[in-house]
Amino acid sequence: MRVLVVLSLFCLCQAEIFTLNSGKPVDDAINSQSVSAEGPILLQDYQLIERLQIHNRERIPERNVHARGTGAKGYFKATADVSNLTFAKFLEKGKTTPISCRFSSVIHSKGSPEWLRDPRGFALKFYTEEGNYDVVGLNFPVFFIRDGIRFPEMIRALKPNPVSGVQEWWRIWDYFSHFPESTHMFTWLMDDVGVPTSYRHVDGWGIHTYKWINTAGKETWVRYYYKSNQGVKSFLTDQEAMMQHFTYMTTDMYENIKNGTFPSWKVYIQKMTPEQAAGLSWNPLDTTYAWPVSQFPYMEIGEFTFNENPTSQFLENEMMAFSPAHFIPGIEPSDEKMLQTRMFAYADTQRYRLGVNNQMLPINKPKCPFMDNHIDGAMNFMTAPESKSTQEVNYYPSDLNNVHTAKPYPHESEVDNGKKVRQMISRIDDFTQPGDRWRSFDVARQQRFAQRVGSTLTDPRITEKIKQTWMGYWKQADPNLAAMIEKYSNNFRASGTKHSIYL
Repeated sequence: MRVLVVLSLFCLCQAEIFTLNSGKPVDDAINSQSVSAEGPILLQDYQLIERLQIHNRERIPERNVHARGTGAKGYFKATADVSNLTFAKFLEKGKTTPISCRFSSVIHSKGSPEWLRDPRGFALKFYTEEGNYDVVGLNFPVFFIRDGIRFPEMIRALKPNPVSGVQEWWRIWDYFSHFPESTHMFTWLMDDVGVPTSYRHVDGWGIHTYKWINTAGKETWVRYYYKSNQGVKSFLTDQEAMMQHFTYMTTDMYENIKNGTFPSWKVYIQKMTPEQAAGLSWNPLDTTYAWPVSQFPYMEIGEFTFNENPTSQFLENEMMAFSPAHFIPGIEPSDEKMLQTRMFAYADTQRYRLGVNNQMLPINKPKCPFMDNHIDGAMNFMTAPESKSTQEVNYYPSDLNNVHTAKPYPHESEVDNGKKVRQMISRIDDFTQPGDRWRSFDVARQQRFAQRVGSTLTDPRITEKIKQTWMGYWKQADPNLAAMIEKYSNNFRASGTKHSIYL
């Protein structure tokens, strides 16, 4: 026992010695090597060179969107029997599954203030016994656009002006004036919920439509909703939000988990059959349209809780990678255009940022047994016996090993027929829900919304055509809303007051 203690102390002491990355002990870590104390530095000073080179490479490309964010870890517990809808094992009633989450803002860079008016990303990774299942979403139930081909241009319009470096409303209203479908999203973004008081106080939606498959192969279309057990709280004015520390949301989440106040959310689904979908006057695969709860009520299926902070903001936040293409048996994608686009784009951006082997990183790696199909590539650090790079039979199929496929299980069986076309989806309705939402506000909230929109429409570079296009959209949503926006816009313009609404 004494020998073990001595050895342990010896190892501990050895580990505390400052070394180069190669393990060489360093006896002076604060002075570079030079010809005399005042002379030129020597190129042979490898300690200096290594330190500078590593420092120059400490940062990886940040996300083009959702760069500013924070992570949390916890668990999901299934609380309902949904076996008639899906055979996904992690949804079996009573089962607990570890999860990771990344909350984020969308548009600005990694160091941007968290009090900016912005949709909040709400991405979940379920480490199930059948592989990782990723669900990306927002704190709003809808999105700006319904076709992913518009996404790159949309983000450029929302980002700062490439010439001035300033985010400007004339660019935003100009771009979205070509897409009336965005009206609904703006009734969320420009509402009070556009600036939450914390990540703990936001609801979340998966936005997209997914297919749940049961053991008989029957499909049910679903959307996800997460209801905060802490309630929804937002700043009523942007000026109040701007008084917060620029990392207030990250700090709030981290400190609450650290102190044992674990935030949690109830998980619900809305569900419909393909037959119901076919008979609707609106398109259930439209990401700008929320499924009416009156027609498709919420069904509680579980709850998730975050009880652990990241051990490293770089390793378990910055390097966390999500992809909506990560499904498990019993859940498959719908034909929704935004989902189909994201299934490619999310995985591709992480292969660019983190490398082709990003799924080997601990925060992204499945917790269930899995067979690594990667062969070499940059930063392939899988080792024997799992890595194909250490095996003579590094291909499939083969009679020389025991690798086999899973037993057949039901997949989606939807039949699609049609010509190859480029055209918008059918059964669109751009203005009913924006109007309904605004009318659901109390009078004070209606006025705050109209003031925010009206103030931003006074940007001097907004042309009369752009303004009238938007006034037409708001009028179709609700004539009283349009009149109120017009009134506030004229008042702001007459007084010379500049807007203070910053995305």
